[in-house]
Amino acid sequence: MRVCSYIMPNGTRSYGIADGETLIDAGEALRGRYADLRAVIAAGALAELGKDAGGERMALSDVTLLSPIPNPDKILCIGLNYMTHIKETGREAPKKPSIFTRYPSSVVGHGVDLVRPKVSDWFDFEGELAVVIGKPGRAISAANAYAHVAGYSCFNDGSIRDFQRHTTQFWAGKNFDGSGSMGPWLVTADAFGDPAAQSMETRLNGEVMQSTPISDLAFDVPALIEYISTVTELLPGDIIATGTPSGVGLFREPKLFMKAGDRVEVEISGIGTLANSIVDEG
Repeated sequence: MRVCSYIMPNGTRSYGIADGETLIDAGEALRGRYADLRAVIAAGALAELGKDAGGERMALSDVTLLSPIPNPDKILCIGLNYMTHIKETGREAPKKPSIFTRYPSSVVGHGVDLVRPKVSDWFDFEGELAVVIGKPGRAISAANAYAHVAGYSCFNDGSIRDFQRHTTQFWAGKNFDGSGSMGPWLVTADAFGDPAAQSMETRLNGEVMQSTPISDLAFDVPALIEYISTVTELLPGDIIATGTPSGVGLFREPKLFMKAGDRVEVEISGIGTLANSIVDEG
């Protein structure tokens, strides 16, 4: 099942199921019980959404897609987590996951413009697999990790590279408003299957920049959930962006950064394609 969050033509924020190019809205009755998709997941009610609660049907193109979880408690991003990316940076494989955070205001949905800030020309792309937590937990073992996953989505960890390098902390380069994206929807875990069996490709203006099997992760999804939940309780709707492979613009020769008018796409088998155009900050 593909579930998404969006703004309807009348300005109402809602959620529903994507079926091909058609959107089946949750409807007022379901929204009365669960205000948003995060609340649906927290209640373990995705099956209710899948029963078609009688909401309006419309074309996907008629709504403005949001990040599938627009209001997560946490967005946790993993740095240096593909072996090919570790190699291109010239670093040694990490012994523990490298984690930084993004704010929800930095993440937009599919089809919404990414914003290159006025203060930098170093706007880079990072295609990633995002994991959405479905069941809360602390000190989750790797063996039980998948029981806590609601589903998966595409993620673009858009990065302002010069700001990322101002200090040893990545925060500044990863949190410019509207610089990253997630979507176009969340594919439920039962429909997606084993992440290691999937592959990912990032394209800039139609040219392949990144291409990898997700099995190349240094720390796989269960290992990440185990490590993170040792530190903090994972909550329904929390997002883990699992890292990017080699091919980012920073390590190309010459460097290649996104500019106004560009179009970037992150495609993951079993999910679909997250696409965004680039605009300059107004």
